[in-house]
Formats: sequence, structure tokens, C-alpha cells
Amino acid sequence: MTLRRMLVEGAQVLGVPLSEQQTDAFLVYLVELEKWNRKINLTSIRDEQGIIVKHFLDSLSYQKGFAPAAGMALLDIGSGAGFPALPLKIACPDLSVTLVEAVNKKASFLRHILRTLNIQGAGVEAKRTEQLAASFYARFAVVTARAFASMEKALLEGSRFLAPGGSVVLSRGPDEMIEQALAERCGFLVEKVERFALPFLHEQRAIWVFKKSK
Repeated sequence: MTLRRMLVEGAQVLGVPLSEQQTDAFLVYLVELEKWNRKINLTSIRDEQGIIVKHFLDSLSYQKGFAPAAGMALLDIGSGAGFPALPLKIACPDLSVTLVEAVNKKASFLRHILRTLNIQGAGVEAKRTEQLAASFYARFAVVTARAFASMEKALLEGSRFLAPGGSVVLSRGPDEMIEQALAERCGFLVEKVERFALPFLHEQRAIWVFKKSK
């Protein structure tokens, strides 16, 4: 199976149709990721099929947790090589995306990809979340945070950036849980948990959606 076909068919399984132009953008992203990964540590996954499934398709699965709409603002904390925010932006160009990545070399890669793909409506903040200006507070409809070890930490970090009624959307392994009482102490209600298998690998995932309650 070609990489293009794997990407398109995998996205279809997840309910995310990709145009030829969007697919081309993903393949350029793949080439640039491999190139930069030789110089700086962006991902431990080296094989192209693994990147497509475990990074690109895994990122697109976040759409199971929210419905992208024109002008919707998404904040991605600890973006690393851009996951999940950049794949979501490629698939949903009308999203307004802010990527927060404190490691300067990784932030440089993110800016390079935005320029290379001529992506509009996206920006990179080379800072830690606590260094973001107050103008970022209560501004975003969705916060994603793939890098955090615990859901509790992600909720605590993301809360102040959400507009009223906003959501934190997280992707976790099949066995990870968080008690409703703990989520409530963080200021959230568990709105939805959707379990599914990642295309081609059949690895189990769960998308958790936490609605801000206060």
C-alpha cells in the first residue's frame, strides 16, 4: 500500500475526508519531519508508515472529540513536532490554531512547516504555558495536549485558556481512567469518552472530552 493511499483510507476510516491538496500537504510534512528529525529529536518513530498512522492519523482522531468550525480557536500545549494541531489544521483549514512549544528548535520546525505549507491562521508560541500573556486566557474553544503524562495535569494546564463552555480534548490509551470527582476538582465535567481502534495497527485509543464547568 502506498503512503498516500494509507493516509487517505485511514483518514476516511476516522471520518475525515482529505482532498488531493491536503494529502499532498501531509506528504510534504512527512518529508520535512524526516529531514529535520536527523538533526533534532522530533519523534522516535522513524518509519514512514509509523509516522502516518501513529502521528498523522492519531492526530486526526481528535475530531471524534469536537466538530471543527470556521473561526474556532484551538490551543495545542506542548506541540512538539506539531501533533495533533497541525494535522487537524491541514484537514480543517478554517480552524484557528496556536501551537505552544517551549523548545526553541522544535518551535523553529513548526514555523518552518507553516511557511513551507503556506498555512494561514496558525501561530507558534515558543514559551511555556505559564509564560503566555493574559490575552491568551479564556480565548479558546478547544485545548489539546498530547504530551502530558496525566489527564489531570493536562486539565489543570489547559483550564485558564478555555472560553466559557470550552473543552479539553485528550487521546489516551484504552485502560487509562480519571474519576469524575477528580475532573470536577480541576473544573471540568467528563462530557464524552469515545473508544476506537487506530486504523491499520488496530491499537485501541480513547478520546476524552472534558467540558469546562467553571
